[in-house]
Amino acid sequence: MSRTLRAAMLAVLLLTAPGLLAAPPEAGDGGEPVRLKVRIAGVRTLELTRNAEGRLLYRVTWRDGRTELLTPDRFSEVVWERAQGRPWLFSLFNISCWASVVWVAIGLLGQVLFTGRMVVQWLVSERRKRSVVPVAFWWMSLIGATMLLVYFLWRRDIVGVLGQSTGWFIYVRNLWLIYRRPGRAQAS
Repeated sequence: MSRTLRAAMLAVLLLTAPGLLAAPPEAGDGGEPVRLKVRIAGVRTLELTRNAEGRLLYRVTWRDGRTELLTPDRFSEVVWERAQGRPWLFSLFNISCWASVVWVAIGLLGQVLFTGRMVVQWLVSERRKRSVVPVAFWWMSLIGATMLLVYFLWRRDIVGVLGQSTGWFIYVRNLWLIYRRPGRAQAS
């Protein structure tokens, strides 16, 4: 295995490891709060805890630093009120703030590139009247997969991360084979 391929594999592993190794929410035992991983506009952290009487309460830490203990009913009201004024785009993309639109744009652009590679391959093959895999196919695969990998890491989507990271090695290896060969004939 070449040093470049090993370096590429290590880079992908380092990129994906933080998202894959993130600790899942722990079940509370003996009164320990359970940290919930949800995105609600304005909420920094959300925990489910029990008070001294054993009632379940939500401990909400807001982005401005305030912390509140809310009953399930009051928490439901807060979520309902925030959802009422939520832009339709937030519902469509399943996001909670405008900054997340950037992440969704990265994912969408990555998907366009990833899908577009097949169109490029088809058009080049039609022009040459035989099946051809042009260099642009591999570059679009690599760039699209990288953008999708970053997006899936942000979403903490293990299926997407595994799907994009495994193909990533194939794209890097094919580009390595193409560019290391002296006198290569590039298909465009």
